Amino acid sequence: MTNILLSGACGKMGNAVARCAKENPDTQVIAGVDKAEMLCDFPVFKSFADVNIKPDVIIDFSHVSVLDDLLSYAINNNIPVVLAVTGYTTEQIAKINDAAKQIPVFFTANMSLGVNLLCSLAKSAAKFLGGAFDVEIIEKHHNQKIDAPSGTALMLANAVNEVFDDKCTYEYDRHSKRQKRPQNEIGIHAIRGGTIVGEHDVIFAGHDEVLTLSHSAQSKEVFAAGAVKAAVFMVNQKCGMYDMGSILNLK
Repeated sequence: MTNILLSGACGKMGNAVARCAKENPDTQVIAGVDKAEMLCDFPVFKSFADVNIKPDVIIDFSHVSVLDDLLSYAINNNIPVVLAVTGYTTEQIAKINDAAKQIPVFFTANMSLGVNLLCSLAKSAAKFLGGAFDVEIIEKHHNQKIDAPSGTALMLANAVNEVFDDKCTYEYDRHSKRQKRPQNEIGIHAIRGGTIVGEHDVIFAGHDEVLTLSHSAQSKEVFAAGAVKAAVFMVNQKCGMYDMGSILNLK
């Protein structure tokens, strides 16, 4: 049985993870951390300093501001972490990389199995098509999402750019430019509206043909399921950085 400490337990994603873990016979949430108050099937602490139960792994769906306390608690107690929050600063990402030298860290911009497969397929397409095709990425999310572009869109762009030795620049806004599209560019476009859970398209536009790779999430449950899968995977891992590719053998 994998015992999970759920950071952000009272949020929408926290609720989804708790439901998913409860339905899995091999996992259980034994405690949560959240400043908000909500009745749960497990104790919820206001901060990591208050936690008096040692879990096997931590899943974090809270906020970037929690990172320092979370990593400190995880390192001091030698507990693996699954980070499912987006919007980290460059400085915070450096802290995450440093933490991975002491504990197992699972870090990805998207917990969906399908999105991570999409990322792998985009890299394969970029290798096959080379510079003969222009790459554009379109991401769509609900009107409550704060960051733009999404972490997933950047993850997809970075995957493609890696194939081109990181020589491509990212274009987020064309309206202020009066020029033809340069070849070494990846366009990234954000759409916000309604209750769209998450949709991502990677478009390869060539001469007289277009290839589009797409993923659409119908509910938050797909991210919760991925996080729980990652939590089980992380329990027996050594120190280091892991992502969904580690589980799906996409490396």
